[in-house]
Amino acid sequence: MREVIQGYTREAGVRGLERQLGKICRKIAAKVAAGENVTAHERTDGYAYDNAHQHKTEQQGSGNAAVAIGTENGASAASPTIDKPQVLKYLGKREIHEDEIVERVEMPGVAVGLAWTATGGDIMFFEATKSPGDKGFTLTGQLGDVMKESAQAALSYVRSRAAALGIDAEIFQKSDIHLHIPAGSIPKDGPSAGITMATALASLLTGKSLRPKIGMTGEITLRGKVLPIGGVKEKVLAAARFGLETVILPKRNEADLDELPKSLREQMNFILVDTVDEVWAAAIDNGEEG
Repeated sequence: MREVIQGYTREAGVRGLERQLGKICRKIAAKVAAGENVTAHERTDGYAYDNAHQHKTEQQGSGNAAVAIGTENGASAASPTIDKPQVLKYLGKREIHEDEIVERVEMPGVAVGLAWTATGGDIMFFEATKSPGDKGFTLTGQLGDVMKESAQAALSYVRSRAAALGIDAEIFQKSDIHLHIPAGSIPKDGPSAGITMATALASLLTGKSLRPKIGMTGEITLRGKVLPIGGVKEKVLAAARFGLETVILPKRNEADLDELPKSLREQMNFILVDTVDEVWAAAIDNGEEG
């Protein structure tokens, strides 16, 4: 059950979990209908057996889920226990990989943002690259107008802080910059990705990667102020689900942390900021310890 939740569902509710469990049950039912043995062979540890009048299964650990299969006379013909290898067999490769976050932010120009969706919180990767060109700025990933404006504001602020960041001002005159948010088939909009886009751009142009397992959300102004956003609870829950350890939030959203479970507040590190410069100080890895 834990493997299905962590590897194949994203939303805060249980509808996605219900669909995935239903998919497993349907595939097992199809095997039963085809006359295949689905008892002990559906697990790689412990045991499961049955006879005409009784069945018995042993579950070991929270990662296993028992699925009962009925017979025509109402008796339980089998109770296969599905473990991690069987989840992979029935659902395919994991949709969610915690290690991917660490691997992707090792490269300068990549930042992790927190988003709110109709199914709850989620994370998004923001990827920035540059190439020789004539000052072009390209945005891709099916972005809405508000998000495009936030990206323009983010780039303008990074340019205004070039000297403080140690960025050669000529790089803006001689480079085409491309900012992409993957999952291009999914429309994206809203102002809360402002600090994430500014951080991805600053990381790219300074050549410094971000510290691992950091996610962020916050609206940006042209003067570098960080404004409050919505969906804090859902976004933080998503950050925890994906293995992030630190979340950067607008200072004015501090009261929203009271809505989080106490265990989550104690588990995660929250950095509350008023300015984009504070975001960069917390997120960009300058090679310093701590």
